Amino acid sequence: MPDAIPVLFDTDIGSDIDDAVALAYLLRQPACELLGVTTVTGDTGRRAALAEIVCRAAGRQDVPIHAGARDVLLHGPGQPNVPQYEAVKDTPHRTDWPPNAAVDFLRRTVRDRPNEITLLAVGPMTNLAALFAADPEIPSLLKRIVLMCGVFTGHGPGAREWNALVDPVATALVYKHGAGNLLSVGLDVTTRCRLPADECRRRFGQAGGGLAPVAEMAEVWFKGTPQITFHDPLAAALVFAPDLCRYRAGAVSVPVEDGPFAGMTRWKADDGGPHTIATEVDPERFFEHYFSVVGG
Repeated sequence: MPDAIPVLFDTDIGSDIDDAVALAYLLRQPACELLGVTTVTGDTGRRAALAEIVCRAAGRQDVPIHAGARDVLLHGPGQPNVPQYEAVKDTPHRTDWPPNAAVDFLRRTVRDRPNEITLLAVGPMTNLAALFAADPEIPSLLKRIVLMCGVFTGHGPGAREWNALVDPVATALVYKHGAGNLLSVGLDVTTRCRLPADECRRRFGQAGGGLAPVAEMAEVWFKGTPQITFHDPLAAALVFAPDLCRYRAGAVSVPVEDGPFAGMTRWKADDGGPHTIATEVDPERFFEHYFSVVGG
């Protein structure tokens, strides 16, 4: 794949359905060289099994998968449950995932290909924080860090986003050490990319058998939510089609003290700032792009 972008995908697949929807996109994106999937928070073995099932359905048994950190670094609500596992628990899959293997895999992979890899993280930041703490050079050896994390404008004072607040100390560490090459896509943009359940069913059905386990997992999601918000798929798409969004430079700071503000992503616009956030998206263009890749 001479023109492909090498990507490492860190995910809490199995909670919100959009992680699986994003993984399906990466597996079908011809410009993506998917170097591996790492799972984070709670039962990371079950999350790894879900990633395995989605990869296998797409004919991609070649993608390395590693279970990562189960617990938060210091404090935070964590995320112990993996509700979408129920949809595929009877599908054959591995159950012998070695614990806490993600950080070592990420470190070796980045060091083997310095300044080439985009690290795409769409779950809580625990694996990334542990990676950056274990090897402080890693952020400078990544071509880019792309996060689905935070909320920056338009949600009122005190608003927090789930990935950021699950492990607030980890979130603060990632923004601190990722300064310079970090793009964050927050709720203020991703929540504009929604499709109702029936439209998702129709399009996933048209996309073919490779999306079958994702469609099954989506039915668990639809029991509580009548739509899918494409948070993580938008972050994934921006790796390959950055013109889907507009951006602004600035600085993100994250309170870490345990309390109602822990994990808040405080944003200050600054043209010379160390971070970039997405500020605008064209949902119609995004969905056209997404389904042109996965089908449907």
